[in-house]
Amino acid sequence: MDVGFNQLWQHYQNSCFLLTQCLNPPCSFAIITASNPLGTILSTSQNRLRDKQLQRDIHQSGCAYRALVGASLDLQHMEKSWAIYMDQQTAYQLAHKYQQNAFYFVEEGNIQLLPCHCDAQPVQMGPFEQFVRIVEELPEIHD
Repeated sequence: MDVGFNQLWQHYQNSCFLLTQCLNPPCSFAIITASNPLGTILSTSQNRLRDKQLQRDIHQSGCAYRALVGASLDLQHMEKSWAIYMDQQTAYQLAHKYQQNAFYFVEEGNIQLLPCHCDAQPVQMGPFEQFVRIVEELPEIHD
């Protein structure tokens, strides 16, 4: 991995998730975005189009899902994301389709960062609740 990607991988590990309410019961789920494929920053309109396509795929899968926002800890970078109640292999396939370097998977209350389009090692991050920030409403995402 190059230095730039190492920094990006660290950013993925130092993220938080904005939710309007807690996710329960404690089931396994993936957190996937369609934004900024392979770490390339796209315009807001391009990311919205990709998000609509991802939402259509999730809906067609028949899996339960909830909207959330993945963000840097300082909230300077945000990406519309989805908590999707699906198995890890199916989540990998979906994240791969949307050209994501990685996705998150929550199992038994613990979150892990899993590589997808990159050569990195999975990272056990700890209890998911430590990465959650409850907000009244999800923020609009702009360039």
